[in-house]
Amino acid sequence: MSERSATHATFVIERNYPAAPARVFQAFSDPVAKRQWFGGPGETRSEMDFRVGGRETASGAFPDGSTHRFDARYHDIVPGERIVFSYDMHIDQRRISVSLATVEIAPQGTGSRLVFTEQGVFLDGYDDAGSRERGMIELLDGLGAFLSRQD
Repeated sequence: MSERSATHATFVIERNYPAAPARVFQAFSDPVAKRQWFGGPGETRSEMDFRVGGRETASGAFPDGSTHRFDARYHDIVPGERIVFSYDMHIDQRRISVSLATVEIAPQGTGSRLVFTEQGVFLDGYDDAGSRERGMIELLDGLGAFLSRQD
């Protein structure tokens, strides 16, 4: 039997974007737009049902052949302002983490301020919250590049 563990971590990432809150929200809520900036390595499949109680999944393969899967459920949506969702991450068939994430979007000047907060539990030896935060930083930087291309 493998050793069981649970390591908890919370991180907050803040970004300013040169786009109105409605555009930033649309980048999260529209599946076509989201695929342009949000995704993991070798992502091959994604589905999105953006509504309270809806689900989002994405999966793919790493270069070494192992697989990854993101499985989310939306709990709270305030158009243009807030998204709250929980999600599991799997590598191969092993659940490595469960997280609660909140996206808050507010007007700032002619653009928007985004605050992303994640509270996670990393399971059974996968206790690298730092790599999760770095990955989310990369995704939110990708969101910034996507929003800049849309102007």
